[in-house]
Amino acid sequence: MLTAEQIVAAQKANIETLFGLTQKAFEGVEKLVELNVQATKAALAESANNAQALLSVKDAQELLTLQAGLFQPLAEKTVAYSRHLYDIASGTGAEFGKAAEVQAADAQKKFMAVVDNAAKNAPAGSETAVAVMKSAVSAANNAIESVQKAVKQASEMAEANFNAVASQAVTATKAAAKKR
Repeated sequence: MLTAEQIVAAQKANIETLFGLTQKAFEGVEKLVELNVQATKAALAESANNAQALLSVKDAQELLTLQAGLFQPLAEKTVAYSRHLYDIASGTGAEFGKAAEVQAADAQKKFMAVVDNAAKNAPAGSETAVAVMKSAVSAANNAIESVQKAVKQASEMAEANFNAVASQAVTATKAAAKKR
């Protein structure tokens, strides 16, 4: 049976976790705002430079060369921005995932303690029911661990795919720029 102290301690731990996750969420938002401010400043400066370059063009051939030269850095910057955005999102998500894993492990331990306590105080002849209960809890824990591993593998695969697509986009842009 849970005591008042255990309930208060659990509530305190949950509140600390909530505040910690809120802090991580704000840090993610701050990083996102910082990234967007930097990208906006860079885009404004680049637009001014590009406008100056366009005003100094003397013929159509020079204009085509200038356009080809502008296209490749834009694609690379877009890929870099997307990569930064992905890193911020995945980092923040990883913090939430770690907290969820810790909470799940703690809940499993507490539940197993309750089951063990119930088993110790169970009436004679209920050993089979207790064994079935422990087996069910163990199976549930194994299933949760399998799901966590699958999610982690899927996340790693998604990141690898993102990096491959980004790399292909930069390569394709460079090849297209060379053809012009």
